[in-house]
Amino acid sequence: MNPSTALARVLVDELVRGGVRDVVLAPGSRSAPLAYAVQEAERAGRLRLHVRVDERTAGFLALGLAKGSGRPVPVITTSGTAVANLHPAVLEAHHTGVPLVVLSADRPGELRGTGANQTTVQPGMFGGAVRWSADLPAPESVSSVGASHRTSVCRALAAAVGALAGGQPMAHGGPVHLNVAFRDPLTPDQDQLIATSQSAERAVGTAGTLRSRNESEGLVGRADGGPWVRVAQGVAWSRSAEPVAPRTLVVLGDLTPSPITARQVTEWAAEHAYPVVAEPFGDHDRTTVVPHGPLLLTAGDWLGSHLPDRVLVIGRVTLSRAVASLLRTAGVRVEVFTALPEWPDPSHVASRVDPVVAFSSAALGDGDGEWLSSWRDAGSSVTQAISSDPAAWGTGLAVASVVGEALPEGARLFVGSSNPVRDLDLGMPPRAAALNVVANRGLAGIDGCLSTAVGLALTTDAPSYAWVGDLTFLHDANALAIGSDEPRPDLTILVTNDGGGGIFRTLEHGAPERSSDFGRIFGTPTGTDFAALCRAHGIRHVLAETRDAAVEALAEAPDGITVVEVPVDPESHRDAHARLRQVAAEALADSV
Repeated sequence: MNPSTALARVLVDELVRGGVRDVVLAPGSRSAPLAYAVQEAERAGRLRLHVRVDERTAGFLALGLAKGSGRPVPVITTSGTAVANLHPAVLEAHHTGVPLVVLSADRPGELRGTGANQTTVQPGMFGGAVRWSADLPAPESVSSVGASHRTSVCRALAAAVGALAGGQPMAHGGPVHLNVAFRDPLTPDQDQLIATSQSAERAVGTAGTLRSRNESEGLVGRADGGPWVRVAQGVAWSRSAEPVAPRTLVVLGDLTPSPITARQVTEWAAEHAYPVVAEPFGDHDRTTVVPHGPLLLTAGDWLGSHLPDRVLVIGRVTLSRAVASLLRTAGVRVEVFTALPEWPDPSHVASRVDPVVAFSSAALGDGDGEWLSSWRDAGSSVTQAISSDPAAWGTGLAVASVVGEALPEGARLFVGSSNPVRDLDLGMPPRAAALNVVANRGLAGIDGCLSTAVGLALTTDAPSYAWVGDLTFLHDANALAIGSDEPRPDLTILVTNDGGGGIFRTLEHGAPERSSDFGRIFGTPTGTDFAALCRAHGIRHVLAETRDAAVEALAEAPDGITVVEVPVDPESHRDAHARLRQVAAEALADSV
């Protein structure tokens, strides 16, 4: 057994012992020892391997797998720019606390700074975005491979999941980076058998390079099949009391990463008569939150007579300017519950910040029942008004209505950034059927969304859907390039095609007086034939030009990958959103 093969097998073996079940590989030569090792592990039934030819796609696929499973997921690359292409996924994982493990192959350290091909300084490439990093030098012999390398893997996995919090209230996991140098030869010896836990001792003996049982154990791993180092989780945290405020409003955002669920929050709030204004993310019972809650916050006159004394912000809120305006209102006490040390308080108004696990201690008494009813009744009035005067087909808001009605019980929906997530936030009607909504809201980029959705779909038996805009789809179209031997998801991808950057039409850039500048520098139409693009990848494409066609397409159980394209009028966004706010304000006029 050569040193590179030994090191790769030890690293992969320890990853599996530490709980890794999925690995993503972007092929390359320098990373070949790791590629052989993960393929052997898959053949032995120890993990599931996913191969992608685009490192950026690979990174976001690993992100989706980690989001969906809650387990650390390594992504393996070769050296050079291959590693740099993981940076967008690393940043998203950093801002959402997702346990992404970068396992980058490197050339031996003495080649750095010499002009050697495909060689740069990879350690530190991700800066402060990783929770932990290590630079493992190329081993000179098989005997130098063992305990220290296994310990490094254990440290990486512990940091990725946020273990050893040390009592800190908001210590959390996130991406980690293991940079591993390999020397030639990069291929296993021809006569070398797979060194599983059962056969490793025989393989080690054949290699004839070990001098002690201690060294042998480092190469083979713990005899009980467990990790080299068992790491305990952090201690619990308690929250001190605050003065009670019966007129308390809960604003529920994205809870990634979090040991609690949106459903737990909404059930707790219902027990204590606290109204909940929720962004669409999570698995909560949507009948228990205020219907069209974000719209109520845009009705200034109504809100002025229904201001809360206290707002509990649970999770990360990113979608609504109306929420930010509410939190800045004088006299409103703001308390934040988060799993992130960079707690969400961009307006600097929070009076206290607590770990999200302590949210239930915020109820120091029940809320005001009439207060709760006033919010729910207002939401019901807005719902009825929208039902009587729905958004016209050809708008994103109308598509949001179809999504809310057509997706089956227990579905999982990944929603992309830009217009789809905002249309879903404002336009999805209340629904009793369970729906789990997931998004990349760490940096809210449009990159990697399809790959994330594929990864999520591969971790669940739930019916899986994604909703993205046309530019988001094109930005990650390589996610459709899945090899014939790779695991393929059952995933229906809804694409609202407005011919470019429709989100900008809802902002100041889309004002009529700027129309002469808009098209080229913001609208960026591409004219892409989505049917042809899907055909090139062997993907089924459905053009749904009517509401009934969209409902029919989404009602089909996902089977393989299907792309459902819905044309949307690019001129409709600004007016449709303004009209929706007007409908809400008029519905609430009598409640002021």
